[in-house]
Amino acid sequence: MSRYNRREFIKGGAAIAATGTLLPSLAEAQGAKVKVGLMLPYTGTYAQLGVAIENGFRLALAEAGGKFGGREIEFFKVDDESDPAKAPENANKLIQRDKVDVLVGTVHSGVQMGMVKIARETGVLHIIPNAGADAATGPMCAPNIFRTSFTNWQPPYPLGNILMYRGLKTAVFITWKYGAGEESLGGFKEGYTKAGGKILKEMFLPFPNVEFQALLTEIASLKPDAVVCFFAGGGAAKFIKDYAAAGLKGKIPLFGAGFLTDGILDAVGDAAEGIETTLHYGDGIDTKRNKDFRLAYAKTFKLQPDVYAVQGYDAGLLLNVGLTAVKGDVANKAGVIKAMEGAKIDSPRGVWTMSKAHNPIQDIYLRKVVGKENKVISVAHKALADPARGCKMV
Repeated sequence: MSRYNRREFIKGGAAIAATGTLLPSLAEAQGAKVKVGLMLPYTGTYAQLGVAIENGFRLALAEAGGKFGGREIEFFKVDDESDPAKAPENANKLIQRDKVDVLVGTVHSGVQMGMVKIARETGVLHIIPNAGADAATGPMCAPNIFRTSFTNWQPPYPLGNILMYRGLKTAVFITWKYGAGEESLGGFKEGYTKAGGKILKEMFLPFPNVEFQALLTEIASLKPDAVVCFFAGGGAAKFIKDYAAAGLKGKIPLFGAGFLTDGILDAVGDAAEGIETTLHYGDGIDTKRNKDFRLAYAKTFKLQPDVYAVQGYDAGLLLNVGLTAVKGDVANKAGVIKAMEGAKIDSPRGVWTMSKAHNPIQDIYLRKVVGKENKVISVAHKALADPARGCKMV
């Protein structure tokens, strides 16, 4: 009986192994879906930005045939509410509860730093599709953390030379009092003062306060050669309309990091006409790649894409590079990271590569609002890399 049972057990075990009931093969394990956690703002002033990022990511997936590296994607979503206090808890929901393989997010720099902290602690692969917090690819950089957007330092840095070239030697900078605004000020200030410009005053409002009138009155009394700002989303639309209503439009030229005029031109009408911004994307980049992307996005979502959609799209392209290199084996984190580090992304914004700190090395464009378009005038800075101060990987 002992001999019979042993023989039957071996036969049964072989059958179980063959069907994968007990011992799943590697191919079967890789057949499971890759879990992607989207932690983005779906309510509040940044809600439309979160939607655009998700749309862009999903478009990249659709164009890849619905799979990255041969693996289907399963999405888990959390509304981060642009609330830094909730960031660690929300990130942990996706990582601990939903067991996501990849964490994608977010928009608000304060929320981003909470996500970065959790990503560093857990080692989960983390892709930042917008928030420009300098520290994420600076002092808090890590092998598992990548960004497909920008640092807050990058877009406004070239503005300094542009203003000085035009003889605009004094400026006022106005922004929300939070990480993105302060770091954007830092980038502009470094470029402007290096070129010989002088900032007459730095003005701040608490985020997401949009009561601009008192500060606009003060700007009028200071009479700077130019006003430079950092606002985005609904707050940007309100600032642009209030700037025009205060009688400053046409008297003191308004400049900003490009988020000022992205995704809000339909809402502000003629008030934005002529505003110039610097950014790593412009609606009118005259390439087949950009035109094809814009057409595909418009057909799919019945909306016009903006920089946020491009950054979400590129996050999808980057993840596809990583997963394709390891044939979908997301558990091979070292292989995924190596491939993403060496990625050359053919983006609607133009081809960009990854810096050693895992931030895009990319062209920054000078754009001007013409009608409902952020028209590209020129390249403000070619292949600009963030200095990544404090990153030990550099």
